[in-house]
Amino acid sequence: MAVPAQQTPAPGPGPATRLLLTTAAGGVNAIGYLALGGVFTSVMTANLALLGLALGGGSLTVARLAAVAIAAYLAGAAVGGRVAVRGLWAALAVESVALWASWVLWLTADGTPGAARQAVLLAAGALAMGCQSGGVQAASGGTATTTAYLTGALTGVVVHAVTAGRLQRRTLAALVLLPLGAAAGGLAVEYVRLAAPALPALLVTGALGVAWAGRGKG
Repeated sequence: MAVPAQQTPAPGPGPATRLLLTTAAGGVNAIGYLALGGVFTSVMTANLALLGLALGGGSLTVARLAAVAIAAYLAGAAVGGRVAVRGLWAALAVESVALWASWVLWLTADGTPGAARQAVLLAAGALAMGCQSGGVQAASGGTATTTAYLTGALTGVVVHAVTAGRLQRRTLAALVLLPLGAAAGGLAVEYVRLAAPALPALLVTGALGVAWAGRGKG
């Protein structure tokens, strides 16, 4: 009986793609936290804690939004992981569509969505971040540094520094770009509110272009 050949994962994100995605994740999280109910779009550990705190404190609105974000993120991770067998670009294409659709909905609400639209926008952002994370993991065979949440990367930098005596410069760059992306997202919400969701959408579309240009390499 012939043994089926194992499928080789498609190439994971290159440095430029990874840094663009990390910056975008910071922006999406900032917009979600500041304008969509005080929860995150990719940091599910924090959302699980918020869910528990909200339930314990009787804050059903926060609990509902945290649950929406978690469910949408998981759905996005499943979609991203599924389509990334064709290449990371496929997951980024789905993510780009979700982010641009979010901006359109944001515009229809004049940048100040009510409760129902907040939930929809939060779900779209979390789905996009889940798709990004799932796509990166699937395309790299689980070996790439995550781009939408960096707790593990931060831990790895510290452990590598104390055990090997070297700093992981690419990971450090990502750790810097995530808060910079969040700062840019926060400033956009404050000063150019209508355009704010377009910032991460542009960054992810740029990453999609880089990934598409480099498909088949690696």
